[in-house]
This record gives sequence, C-alpha cells and structure tokens, in this order.
Amino acid sequence: MVGLQMLCWSFWHYRSMILTRYKVQNFKSVKDSGWITCSDVTTLVGVNEAGKSNLLLALWKLNPVSGGNIDILHDAPVSRLTTIRNEKNITPFITAEFQLTEDDMDAVNEEYGEEISNIDSVIVTRFFDGHYTVSYPKNTPELVIESDEAAPNTDNESDEDDIQETVLDGKKLSQAIVNLMPKFVYYSNYGNLSTRLYLPHVTTWLNGGTVAGIEKSDEQIRTMSVLFKFVDLQPEEIQELGLDPKDMAAKRVGNSYRTTNHNPTEDEICKAEKAKEERTILLQSAGTKLTREFADWWKQGNYKFRFNADGDYFTIWVSDNKRPDEVSLDQRSTGLQWFISFFLIFLVESKYQHKNAILLLDEAGLTLHPKAQKDLSKFFNSLSEDNQIIHTTHSPFIVDTNNIDRCKVVYVDGDGYTVASANLRDSDDKLNEQSIYAVHAALGLSVSDILFQGCKPIIVEGPSDQIYLSAIKQALIAEKKFAPKEECIFVPSGGVRGIQGVVSLLGGKQGKLPIVIVDSDKSGKDAKSKLTSGLYKDCKGSILEVASFTNVENTEVEDLIPIEYLQKGINKLFENIDDEEEQFEEVYDKTKPIIPQIEAFAKSNGIELEHGYKVQLAKTTKTRILKAKGIDADVIKSWEKLFDKFITK
Repeated sequence: MVGLQMLCWSFWHYRSMILTRYKVQNFKSVKDSGWITCSDVTTLVGVNEAGKSNLLLALWKLNPVSGGNIDILHDAPVSRLTTIRNEKNITPFITAEFQLTEDDMDAVNEEYGEEISNIDSVIVTRFFDGHYTVSYPKNTPELVIESDEAAPNTDNESDEDDIQETVLDGKKLSQAIVNLMPKFVYYSNYGNLSTRLYLPHVTTWLNGGTVAGIEKSDEQIRTMSVLFKFVDLQPEEIQELGLDPKDMAAKRVGNSYRTTNHNPTEDEICKAEKAKEERTILLQSAGTKLTREFADWWKQGNYKFRFNADGDYFTIWVSDNKRPDEVSLDQRSTGLQWFISFFLIFLVESKYQHKNAILLLDEAGLTLHPKAQKDLSKFFNSLSEDNQIIHTTHSPFIVDTNNIDRCKVVYVDGDGYTVASANLRDSDDKLNEQSIYAVHAALGLSVSDILFQGCKPIIVEGPSDQIYLSAIKQALIAEKKFAPKEECIFVPSGGVRGIQGVVSLLGGKQGKLPIVIVDSDKSGKDAKSKLTSGLYKDCKGSILEVASFTNVENTEVEDLIPIEYLQKGINKLFENIDDEEEQFEEVYDKTKPIIPQIEAFAKSNGIELEHGYKVQLAKTTKTRILKAKGIDADVIKSWEKLFDKFITK
C-alpha cells in the first residue's frame, strides 16, 4: 500500500485572502450550517449521510476553478425549491469571511485603481442568481487622499465635482475583491481515473453525450478532461494521429470503415507513419512530464508513467524502482490511483490556472489502508503551507490527533437539516448516538483506537488543555527537544469530575495507570487528593500539578504559555474596548494566574465572556506558537521539564 511519510509541495509560497470562516444556507440538506471556522487544515467529521459533502459543494460554488455551476433544481432544498426559484436574487447559499494581508490590499488597490485603507477582512456572499455582495465586518473602507488632494478648493463651482471624485465606489471595490477571491478546487473519490480508455467513448462523454449501457459520473468525466488537457491532445486527435493507412484509404473513397479492397497509396502510408511517430513522441513527452512533476511532489518511491495509444485505446502504464515491470495504473494500489487523479486535477485546474486555490477534498483517501490514512494528515499539513484545505471524513484514521482543534462535527439536527459544530464533545440530544461515536472514534478518544495506534494517553481536564499541550509538544519536537518512543495523546476528561472514569477505562486496558495533568486551583487540588488517596496511591508521581512547572500557586495550563503568545487571543476577547481605555496588558500581573485576571478584567468592563472562550483562546494561541520563530530558551526549558515526565513515567 502506498505510504505518505515523505511528501513535499513547493509550487509557490504566497497565499492570498485567508478563509477564516464560512456558513452554508438554503443548500441541499443545509438550512443554516452555522459559522464554520477554518484553519490551514479544517476537518469535517461525521457519519455517512450527515451532509458533509454539501458543506463543501456550496463553498466550491462560491468561486470554482472550473465547473461548479449553480443548479437551483438540484442545489436548493426540495422543500423550498419553488420559493427559491422565485426569489433566487435574494436567497443566499454561501457566505465566507476572508482575512486580507498587505499583499492582498496591494492587489485590491491595483484592481480598484486607487489606494484603499481600513480593510482587514471582508465577507462575501453569493446568491442563487449568481450575484455577489461584499461587506466589511470590522471597519468601513476609505479612500486614501493625499494632502494636496484634500486641500480645500477655492473654486466654489468645482467643489461638488471634487467631492464626487473622492467618494468610494462601493460596487467597483466589491468587484475588485470578488475578482481577487481565491478559487476553490473540489475533488472526491468518485473522480478517480479510468486508466484504460476507449477513445470514441471518451470523445462522446467530453462533448456532453452519453454511451448506452455505460455510466460515467460527472467527476469521472471531469478527471478525463483534465487528463487530456495535461497530455495536450484531445481524444479525437489521438485517434486521428493513429489512423492506419487502410483507414486513410477508406476515408479517401468515402467509406466509414475499411475493407480489403481499400489499398493505401504510398503517400498515405508515409503520412500514417509520420502521424503515428508524432503521436508516440507527444505521448512520451507527456509521460515524462508527469513522471518529473509527480516526483517533485511525491518523495517516496520513484514512479515512472507512460501514456500509450493502441488503436482506439488509451492506457496509462506505471512502474517504479522496486517493480520495474510496467502494469496499467488500475493494477496498482487504489491509493496511488487516488493520488494520481487528485494530482492531475490540482495540477491542471489550480497550478496552471489559479495559484492559492483552496482545496476541498471530499472523503479523501477512503481507499487507503488505515496506516496510510493516518499518514494522510501529515500530507495535508505539508500541502497546507501553500493551500488551505477543508476535507471531510468519517474515518477515525484520517484525523490528526495533534490538531483536534481543527475538527468540526457534522450531524443532522432534529429537523433533518445538516449542521456543523466546533463542540466535539457535545452530548445533547441534537447529536445522535452514531454521530457521537463517530466523532469520538475519529478523535482517537476510544480505547480501541488509542490501543491500535500504540499511543500513550495523558489525561487532561478539558479541550483547551489538550490544545495547549499539543502545541507545546509540536514546538518541542520542532526544536528537537522531545522525541517520545510512543505518540503522546492528550485526552480531555470533561473536567475534574470525569478524570476518575477516564482513568479507569484507559488504565484497565493499558495495564498501568496513565499520567494525569491537573490545574492547581481548588478543584484540581481536590481531584489530585482524591486520586492519590485511592486509585493512584501507589503511583502518586503520575499525577502532575501545573504549579510544579510554573512556580506560581493556583495556576492552570494557560500559565505554561508566555503572555506574548496569548495576547492576540486576549485582544480578540476585548476588541470592543476603546483604545483610550485601560487595556488588559496594562493590568496583567505575571506573578498571578492569568485566567482569573482575564475574567476579572471582563467583569470590570461589563463584558460577558462567551461559554467556551478558553477553547477559542487556546486555538488562537496554538497558531501563534506553531508559527513562532525562535521561542525563548527559558520557555523551552520549562516546557521540557514537564514533557520529560511523560517519557520517564
């Protein structure tokens, strides 16, 4: 089975307009998905028929690289079809928020023709009639007017003209932003290449026709189209270049098929030889090109591809350094078939047409072996350096357990509509039992999955602790300061009350009690006391209290993180406080636990913190930690002190 450990993607390094969140409305099984926050890699997890694909298809149709036409008959919910057909100009189906970089603003200014300021994010909405609207969630865009342009005009008659010239053209600006919006590439397993193709049928399919008795999905036809674009020859051209001299003779006399009575002329024989030679050279060139470009991307194995045309048949042959004998691609692993098909789609539709595309991968890698599925998450991380990825799965092996915060659960609510949630441990009735099981298994929280992966579970209180510690682990690994023999997975217990139950479950199967990390507040100390006097009385050292690593009493996991990494997330919590007023960093005391200070500051400013704010703070902080260059040596040492306990226990 194909492995994925050493993949590389290096086509470009600048990414434009970062997708921060989106929501789907009035689309197939979706009434209102709710906002779905997006990271470099976003994983939508849910059982079959939950509607995960619809959350990708709607986003694809926001700005597709190719295809993706709005089809009200099939895109609108059946129950609202008549209404939407009559109100398509006022019915949105997709809304997305993008963050703009300085490079993006330079591009916007160039597109608009004047300098614009005060834009750092935009919300783009598309309606069923195809039109877009653009809004600005934080600030109102303004034209930058040079001082000499802003000087008062002494000619009263021209004052009105001057004012008109300095008014921002909203429609023009909206169009500029839509023009610069990233393109979306959608790919599903159903588009895998057929590697032995009958060219007359392919020609029919690519021209929109059908072949009696043979069904091909739109995805398969799309992949065929991409294949021949890559080869740079259309199926009918390949057929024409491969005509036998007797076929030429038959055409000369007006017959559609040859007989023994059709004798080719010397000129026809010569012409056929040259045409076949040209076809062979062109196909060899295309095969060499695919071999070279695939090798730049795929660093495991030395695959060689050859395109061959034999009569009316077109075949892709493949070999590698371990198996030098050529076989058709459909005789190799389904994993290799998936990657070749996806590679061609991405290469042709994205690299050659639109950089910085956002990739939407529907049930990616389902045909891969479970071990290869697990490695697929590493591939996504590599790919996301240049392209944001949103992918769906119901397989527990494809979820990256180091980045659980990037997962969203997709389920069907009580009214039968598709909904997405960032609450991965919600046990309310709205999540049916199958959805809960699928999410927990995908997160690697089931006992069988942890044992299967050979992981070392470390129990923490909540999901925010899990996010922080996963970030620290990745930072230490990057600094070559942590190299565990077993993969360490941080398992949230749902609070101190849940620790005992999770310990009993994992400890009974593992043969030894797992490490537990508790906060040093009162509830954490009480939990530690209860465990060390009971289940952990013979291994008290396996209960780790945060204060032992911060040297500050009553601290929580957040206090392991320097304020500079938490600051951006804290600023988001208090973004509505005026700049003239006292800011959190001005009152922050590093000798005291930070969470009580955050909550006290919020209360003093009349701000009600959202339920679950700690998780969002953790997500923002994790991103800053992983993107940081040169973390302070003392911070690294303090983190090492904690993580060394995981190896020795």
